[in-house]
Amino acid sequence: MTCEETKRLFADYWSQSLSAEDEIALEEHLGGCDACRTESDRLGALWNDLTRLPVEEPGPSLRTRFYDLLRGAGSHPAPARKPQMIWRIAAGVALLIGGGLAGYSLRPQDPELGQLRKEVSSMRQLVALSLLQQQSASERLRGVSWAYRAEPTDSEVLGKLLEAVNGDPNVNVRLAAVDALHAFGSSTAARSKVLSSLEMQDAPLVQVAIIDLLVDLKERDAQPELRRLAGNVSADAGVRQRAQWALERLE
Repeated sequence: MTCEETKRLFADYWSQSLSAEDEIALEEHLGGCDACRTESDRLGALWNDLTRLPVEEPGPSLRTRFYDLLRGAGSHPAPARKPQMIWRIAAGVALLIGGGLAGYSLRPQDPELGQLRKEVSSMRQLVALSLLQQQSASERLRGVSWAYRAEPTDSEVLGKLLEAVNGDPNVNVRLAAVDALHAFGSSTAARSKVLSSLEMQDAPLVQVAIIDLLVDLKERDAQPELRRLAGNVSADAGVRQRAQWALERLE
């Protein structure tokens, strides 16, 4: 893991949303890199300080400035060749979420809590959609990780994830997008689109991931397509075997 890759994981590391594999890789790098370890400690101290900030009442102009910023970000998307800017936005939003919700958690009955959650949800959506449109596969992977934090009813994020599953040139991005679709499994429309995606795939790893997703979602409408796939002698042997396994689970 390089220093640049390590820095991209700091926000997720301090918000405790990093995968076990990435956390191990990051800590191994920190153990041998004084510069990254120093920066990590500095950001960790900042994160801890944010959780201890006193709760302040927002002034009347704060909400106006927030929506002005949000509209400006939406009308001026980040250039595709500057993924580091998206990283800064993501880190800033992570700090906003950690600091803001930590303070508001002390006042669960506050009438503005619901509005704050909507604003945070909008920021999560903005970051996820922006990252998913980047040229860099690593940035698109980060976009998928932000998609996990989107609302299960967010049709825009769902649409971008399905686009990634069906057309992203990087198989790792496609696999990650399939996994992120678990969060949208309660939607009938999402289940139908996932099933349609199986018919469009030609990468065995992605086909197997979608089959596993359909089993996890208990999608019995997938049985005809699974039977077709299991009996397709031109399909990958592992995919045919997995399709047969899925049929047994869904029958």
